[in-house]
Amino acid sequence: QVQLVESGGGLVQAGGSLRLSCAASGRTFSSYAMGWFRQAPGKEREFVAGMWWSGGSTYYADSVKGRFTISRDNAKNTVFLQMNSLKPEDTAVYYCAAGFHRTSDPKMYDYWGQGTQVTVSS
Repeated sequence: QVQLVESGGGLVQAGGSLRLSCAASGRTFSSYAMGWFRQAPGKEREFVAGMWWSGGSTYYADSVKGRFTISRDNAKNTVFLQMNSLKPEDTAVYYCAAGFHRTSDPKMYDYWGQGTQVTVSS
């Protein structure tokens, strides 16, 4: 059974940093695309960052480009989202997802974590 478990969220001041982790288990993820999404209250879930688990290029939403970095540690079966220069508008629940398509469309992802709250104060 596939499990994705996010951690690392919290409260941070504007300009600060957080690193989110997504621990993956239940199968080999080498052929999966991994994505980070976020959802603020009253808004739709939106794409943040993505990559193939096997490596290669990464891709980002324009709103986070240059501030956020997605990466993975194969040995730990974990995907990370390093978030720097955080802004109040980054406040949301952040979700990790896995699927077979490298896409920003959340409907194309098959597995989701439970989410972790990130709150950025001004």
